[in-house]
Amino acid sequence: MNQLNIEIFDKPTRNLWDTICSRPADDNKKVMAVVKDIFAEVERSRDLAVQTYNAKYDKNNANNFLIDQEIIQLASNQLSQKLKDAIAQARQNIYAFHQAQQQNDLAIEVTPGVTCQQITKPIERVGLYIPGGTAPLLSTVLMLGIPANIAGCKEIILCTPADENGKVDPAILYTASLVGVTEIYGVGGAQAIAAMHYGTETIPKVDKIFGPGNQYVTTAKQYAQQLGTAIDMPAGPSELLIMAGKGSIPAFVAADLLSQAEHGIDSQVVCVVDDISLIEPIQKELMLQLKRLPRKSIAGKALENSAFVYLSDINDRIDFINQYAPEHYIICAEEEQFYMDGLTNAGSVFLGNYSPESAGDYASGTNHTLPTSGFAKAYSGVNLGSFTKQITVQKLTSKGLQVLGNTVIEMANAEQLHAHAHAIQVRLDYLQKSQSDV
Repeated sequence: MNQLNIEIFDKPTRNLWDTICSRPADDNKKVMAVVKDIFAEVERSRDLAVQTYNAKYDKNNANNFLIDQEIIQLASNQLSQKLKDAIAQARQNIYAFHQAQQQNDLAIEVTPGVTCQQITKPIERVGLYIPGGTAPLLSTVLMLGIPANIAGCKEIILCTPADENGKVDPAILYTASLVGVTEIYGVGGAQAIAAMHYGTETIPKVDKIFGPGNQYVTTAKQYAQQLGTAIDMPAGPSELLIMAGKGSIPAFVAADLLSQAEHGIDSQVVCVVDDISLIEPIQKELMLQLKRLPRKSIAGKALENSAFVYLSDINDRIDFINQYAPEHYIICAEEEQFYMDGLTNAGSVFLGNYSPESAGDYASGTNHTLPTSGFAKAYSGVNLGSFTKQITVQKLTSKGLQVLGNTVIEMANAEQLHAHAHAIQVRLDYLQKSQSDV
């Protein structure tokens, strides 16, 4: 029955859940060693190092990374009107959802004479990494470029692999021009991340790096973070968990599982069921649909990392789902509201039979740049706030200082930070003297 080599767990006890929830992982030591070498060379030789690695990994021997504006403008002519219309609709939905995330600045008088504010400012210079090659992710240009533009980032730098002639996929160029990207560079891989971290003669240093990528790009982002450049989030291979219950449609469940499995051989999909008899029809659909996929070898390999999990108790099911903390989470069960109310950990949720994960990947409006590998327990997906920072402001009047002063002095002395206390006391003494002189 289990022809797809997907392991089936029949009412696993909780002590097995950690094992089931583990993600496929490569030995990262080798990858990190390569990444560190690339960073060291880019720091030392800048553009020359980027050229060398572009030639080595992408067969791109171009000396100029910056894509000319004229080439960007001509990209529109290379796309069908149907694709441009699809991009326009997706852009409209993504823009509407992210624009609605804007928050007003706030101000409050917390006690007489003490006013606190929170103001929002954009990150000035952001770097977007967009995978290219056989799967140029134009959708990720929308997902990252649109909130960066709404946030008001002054510079939006985009790096993406170029081909052997130094050319970038026209769909990426066209989409980038729509969302306000200021500069596009034909650079991919870990060398692109290193270039945006250090800055080169051509590519500017950025304040924060966004975007998905292969294990070298992901590791490079994590290394850049160690060296002081902010990143959007820790991320790894794509993943999906489906809660399939009564009312779910096996063909739909199988299609959604395969839509994530085709991302890469290290992707993972998990299907939780409330009735073990649901597994067989889903498996049959997986076999039928897998045969028709152009990327069936990739999806088939990813399914070997995957699992069916049958848990008879509904509370066990929600506990398991929260422990897994999926990047993508589809709920196809009659108890939809229960599974939503009990949810604490997930990147993005898709409700019902007619909400496939691929809708969120492209055009529903939510962002598809999401935490993986269990990081949904602590991280949100990319949103408008990812491109901004909140600055707090306080103003104390003389009355406010007198109201608050002794509290601060008492606490500072308790921490043995006497200069802190003195900074208050010197002002209180000044005010007391001023009042006595009147």
